[in-house]
Amino acid sequence: AVVSTQSGHYGRDLGDNKSAWKQYDATFTAKEYDGPKLEILLDQGEDDPYLNDKQLLPENFANACSGNKLINLNFRMHPGYDHGYFFIMSFMEDHFNFMAKHIC
Repeated sequence: AVVSTQSGHYGRDLGDNKSAWKQYDATFTAKEYDGPKLEILLDQGEDDPYLNDKQLLPENFANACSGNKLINLNFRMHPGYDHGYFFIMSFMEDHFNFMAKHIC
């Protein structure tokens, strides 16, 4: 999931009108969110090249969530993991259990 179009990397795929990017930007949505309380689980590999290239900006999303009392974000950084299959498979069960708890 793209949590921020602010780096420009992902936003460029959305066209030239940067104000239109907001509807696809989870960081902006978190700042403006005013619905029911939300629980969000976000895992990020510390060795992800997209993170190190400042393309993902999950810290912006975390800051937006911390500024909104309706959002409880569990943001977990994982050393030694990148953006690949092993990372996804290592934490997939946690996400299935999280979703089962909140959906069922």
